[in-house]
Amino acid sequence: MSALPQNQVGVAISNVLARDEQIILNDWLKEMSTSTRRGDLMKDDELRTQCAALLKLVRQAAQSAGSNFKAPVWDPVREMLSEVSRTRAIQGFTPAETATFVFSVKRPLFNRIQEEYKGQADAMAAEIWAATELLDSMGLYTTEVFQKSREEVIRRQQEELLELSTPVVKLWDGIVALPLIGTLDSARTQVVMESLLQAIVQTNSRVAIIDITGVPTVDTVVAQHLLKTVTAARLMGADCIISGVRPQIAQTIVHLGINLLDVITKATLAAAFSVALQRLGVQITRDTPKG
Repeated sequence: MSALPQNQVGVAISNVLARDEQIILNDWLKEMSTSTRRGDLMKDDELRTQCAALLKLVRQAAQSAGSNFKAPVWDPVREMLSEVSRTRAIQGFTPAETATFVFSVKRPLFNRIQEEYKGQADAMAAEIWAATELLDSMGLYTTEVFQKSREEVIRRQQEELLELSTPVVKLWDGIVALPLIGTLDSARTQVVMESLLQAIVQTNSRVAIIDITGVPTVDTVVAQHLLKTVTAARLMGADCIISGVRPQIAQTIVHLGINLLDVITKATLAAAFSVALQRLGVQITRDTPKG
């Protein structure tokens, strides 16, 4: 038999699936059992249901549009692949395992196409090539969505870590402290500023202490971030004190010519807290033991 007309290439995929869908499904699951089946992350029944649903959608789309994965009729397939990719990114699958989920159906599908077009070399070659391009497109699409989903998960985790790493502590009525640990960058400075300003409003504080004991180095960029935070706190009506200024940090600030003259700085948090209490007119006296 001669080669299939161009507008019919890929349609045989739906015919093969309609007749041998269960055989292809079983062979597909066997293929994954030696490569990407992760019983620790997904139950076999769930995987089988997922594969069966995808084969059904592929059969329906191929019946209408052949192997043209860009056609609108393939939207349900893309939506399912997107959901599979996002779910597997959260579950802990690797990109290779997620892509191989699609690629591992190649051998079962190719075997059925070869049976379908046995003795028809040109038609067989055209259909296998069409199936190859289709599955490659599906696999690449799955990988792209997986990477975007993983990046979104990482970004969200980073934001949560930033929030956890910038706790604002109420030391006294009208006094809050923000202990910083690690390096300050633009993204973290924004979180620091938002956390501090929100705490100032919630506690109606008049003094805010920014403790940089846990900040390894202070360069021009870090100093600028600190000054921005101090300025923002002042705009909210709170005086700002920077504590934890170690000798090496003081030398660095002087060497860089950073102007902190209008900012109160102290070597320790205790010293800064004492100044904060004075600002509020609070005096603490030590009880004298009665003899």
